[in-house]
Amino acid sequence: MTAGPDRLARMVRRVQAQARVPALAAALHRADRPLWTCEVGGTGTDADLGPGTRFRIGSVTKTFTSVLVMQCRDDGLLDLDDPIGRHLPLPAHGELTVRRLLSHTAGLQREPYGDVWDTLRAPGADELVAELARAERVLPTGRRYHYSNLGMALLGRLVGELRGDCWAEVLTERVLTPLGLAATSVTPGPAAATGFLVDAYSDEAHPEPPTDFGAIAPAAQLWSTATDMARWAAFLADPVALDPAGAVLAPASLDEMRWPLTTTDETLWAAGFGLGLILVPYPDRVVHVGHDGAMPGFLAAVYGRRGGDGTAGAMGCAVLGSSGTAAEVFDLPHRLLAASAEHDPADVTPWRPGEPAPGPLRGMLGRWWGEGFEYVFSWHDGALRARGADDPAGKPPAVFAPLPDAPDVFRTVAGREVGELLRLTRDEHGTVVRMHWATYRFTRRQEAFDRYDFRAG
Repeated sequence: MTAGPDRLARMVRRVQAQARVPALAAALHRADRPLWTCEVGGTGTDADLGPGTRFRIGSVTKTFTSVLVMQCRDDGLLDLDDPIGRHLPLPAHGELTVRRLLSHTAGLQREPYGDVWDTLRAPGADELVAELARAERVLPTGRRYHYSNLGMALLGRLVGELRGDCWAEVLTERVLTPLGLAATSVTPGPAAATGFLVDAYSDEAHPEPPTDFGAIAPAAQLWSTATDMARWAAFLADPVALDPAGAVLAPASLDEMRWPLTTTDETLWAAGFGLGLILVPYPDRVVHVGHDGAMPGFLAAVYGRRGGDGTAGAMGCAVLGSSGTAAEVFDLPHRLLAASAEHDPADVTPWRPGEPAPGPLRGMLGRWWGEGFEYVFSWHDGALRARGADDPAGKPPAVFAPLPDAPDVFRTVAGREVGELLRLTRDEHGTVVRMHWATYRFTRRQEAFDRYDFRAG
């Protein structure tokens, strides 16, 4: 039984009908399958609904701005712990760091000063800065997660300042064009759906007014298609598959963005937030990474899937809808990803014999004891690895890389104790008799901290 077109399409059609979404578009990207798309409903215009129909994606825009900020960091233009005022002249709040603004832990108020959502008039660039002193710090910096469109708008302005161009031009040149996201832009274009508010007590769908968000554009301006956004979600989850040369962003930098820095709800740890990315954990070490979006008349959810049995490479899903109140849109990509992984799992890669461990390491492979627990050190895929003897099958191993100028010393580059050193101690015959990992002693037999050997008595 597979999660083929009929199964996935039925899930989309059910949401469109039950949530009463005038137009609903979904796309699923996988490295091992053709792109899957499904559209249900009508655009509200003379144009037909199809894979090329654009929807407003709202705050999914923030993921693009966040990648642009990380590009600046990787190019040496800033440090994430720099106060933003070091690079951008501001009349207030210049002491807030780039990292805090990216992770929504700066404590800055949600919107620019004024009643943006009442007037639907966003400030221009100069007005945004001029009114910044009237914006509040509503929480102490670092106290907790507090979402801020204003903070992301400032980061977009920072990108433009550092690159010597406007945010939109930098985005097109440095992200959209290299990744082939030709249907993503700051304007709707001719093939856009109309956004609606669907009445709660009747079948009336009232069109929402189009809005341009001016200086808040880096937080919410973009329009796109489900196909473009499924590709973007796949990039966020598996950048090597879509950008093998790291031309847009180094995979290690996306790893950094995906690391949870805060939880979005301290009473229910169901989602976390990294550097511009929402992180939704699932059992068996699965995480969905991406963002939701909401603008008048539109909702969007764009997520890639990482980890777990059955997850394919470059797996991303996008669901875009032309209703401002159909909250079921937010859950649908997660269910589509899960159904695809469960009912049409990625093929199992056959194991093939590889190169043996280097001679100096062969004798140290096998079982060791540290802190009273048993570990297994092995050589796989050209690297030294370690796992707890009782670790569950899905838990990633620790991976070590040799230090080029220090024989028998390794750096932990992934997994448990990442960043720490592993030092080997040999006897006069060259046999490894003891190891120290993160300064803890590892021996071939179980020993107490006072070196009492249980098997020796």
